[in-house]
Amino acid sequence: MGGFLMEACVDSVESAVNAEQGGAGRLELCSSLLEGGLTPSQGLLHVVKQCVKIPVYVMVRPRGGDFLYSDQEVEVMKKDIELMKRHGADGLVLGALTEDGRVDGERCMEFLGGACAPSHLWAAAAQHLPVTFHRAFDMVHDPVAALETLVSLGFQRLLTSGCENSALEGLPLIKQLIDQAKGRIAIMPGGGITDRNVQRILEGTGAQEFHCSARSSRDSAMKFRNTSVTMGASFSAPEYGLKVADVSKVRTLIAIARNTM
Repeated sequence: MGGFLMEACVDSVESAVNAEQGGAGRLELCSSLLEGGLTPSQGLLHVVKQCVKIPVYVMVRPRGGDFLYSDQEVEVMKKDIELMKRHGADGLVLGALTEDGRVDGERCMEFLGGACAPSHLWAAAAQHLPVTFHRAFDMVHDPVAALETLVSLGFQRLLTSGCENSALEGLPLIKQLIDQAKGRIAIMPGGGITDRNVQRILEGTGAQEFHCSARSSRDSAMKFRNTSVTMGASFSAPEYGLKVADVSKVRTLIAIARNTM
């Protein structure tokens, strides 16, 4: 087997810098990782691009929840694609499903710039940028058919946990998808990957890439704290705790992957 690549999922400049320092080969830039990752701000992308040299793929997801999008949400996503490319995105990460759990080919063609007149400003927004279909795939009704749809649409990569809560649990399907893909699209395992299971996942699937956040918690630098107020729902992260990519965790994961390969 040849080389491998670790993609780090990050939601801050600090995490982006730490991931690169640890040896990650690519970033997936998001906001709100607590919701599975949403579209980051243009400001975050701009500063991250100033601070790192590795490719930065930008999540395009307008809200949490399902992947069935309204016409208005699609307009937001198309505008985000245009703006993220303008601000230096090296690739995009997106996806959409139909109400019956299929890949929404029509929506995805719009995102990829293949189903609109050239006069539209966003028409070629995603063209010439590599595009990853994200873990919306893990919610599809028929993964075998869904993979063929992604290949036909022209996606370069699929991020998946094998339609399970974690890549370790979904290992058999990930292996099946890699065999089915036959190199037509890259299959990248992601979801709960840590130093404790990355070797088993890579050996069990034959994947050339993997995706994880490799984060550690650290305490806020705030000295004054109002512990009676929370700035989000009850499931939100602690107000005075931060999660950031951990250089040593990234290095450990890469060392294990290198030995596995």
